[in-house]
Amino acid sequence: MKKIFFILCCALCLPLWAATNYTVVLDPGHGGKDPGAVGKKAQEKDLNLSLALEVGRLIKEQYPDVKVVYTRSTDVFIPLQTRADIANKNNADLFISIHTNSAESKAACGVETFILGTDKMEKNLDVAMRENAVMKLEADYKTTYQGFDPNSIDSYIMFELMQNSYMDQSLRFAELVQKGFVGQLNRDDRGVRQAAFWVLLKTACPSILFEMGFISNPEEERFLSQPSSMQKMAKTLVNAFAAYTHREAVKAQQVQQAPVITPKETKESPKQAQVKTYYAVQLCASKTPLAANDERLKGRTCEMIQAGEWYKYYTEANTDRRKTEAAQKKLKKDFPDCWIIKIEK
Repeated sequence: MKKIFFILCCALCLPLWAATNYTVVLDPGHGGKDPGAVGKKAQEKDLNLSLALEVGRLIKEQYPDVKVVYTRSTDVFIPLQTRADIANKNNADLFISIHTNSAESKAACGVETFILGTDKMEKNLDVAMRENAVMKLEADYKTTYQGFDPNSIDSYIMFELMQNSYMDQSLRFAELVQKGFVGQLNRDDRGVRQAAFWVLLKTACPSILFEMGFISNPEEERFLSQPSSMQKMAKTLVNAFAAYTHREAVKAQQVQQAPVITPKETKESPKQAQVKTYYAVQLCASKTPLAANDERLKGRTCEMIQAGEWYKYYTEANTDRRKTEAAQKKLKKDFPDCWIIKIEK
């Protein structure tokens, strides 16, 4: 009886619920007076911006339910803390910082994806110091960054004391990105790594810092400078995003279709209807509906929404994101890969 009631509730609620307003923040590193790494012809700030804009364009085109926010969309200088602030003010669900690598050796090549962490920190400290050094271009940076010195090893001790509740999700997305670039574009694999990046530390959502290649390598600089390469890399990043969020591209004819209106909704205009935003913890997704006693739900009563061919199961819906985040921490014991989604009702 409980099983029938659960399935019936899901069927009745489905037309009234929709996963909307998923927000991804794209962060093209450097910009303006800060060129980043410089090659023989190209500058990092330009490559980063080109890839970010193309990724954003594809996401908007293929996934209308996703809100895309750029930390910069032109050649301007944006402070590190401001980049994180932009993500937090927009309640970002995912933060992607895009960069181009450089090394003294011209032979250095390949892609690598970083998440926040201190594992093998000394090995990756040079990369973190280089990216964090951007803050020195800001006036009175020591006040803004609470005395943090990007060139002092002692300053990085604070990263060892942090607790990152988004590490599992960040790692899962980073692995998808890395796998895509190595498998689909045949790029050299430098792996997924942890490093102490300020912009990732201050961003309150799953986040990665992606290094698309080495501008110091003549062959890679040529590859990165080609518009066709930008399109391929952008498509690969978007594919990783789609896999991470269990999304499928919306067909053109589907976008043009009129929305389905239930009998209840016909009694009032969209302007009159009150829509609330809820935050919930998604436990799993399946391409087929799950029974209430399915082992993947581990005995927990869930609600379900459908997005494309995916059935998404969630719990702990609340208008207060902080309460949902607290619930997520408790659920991670049984659901290590659970994450927060936005729902409008």
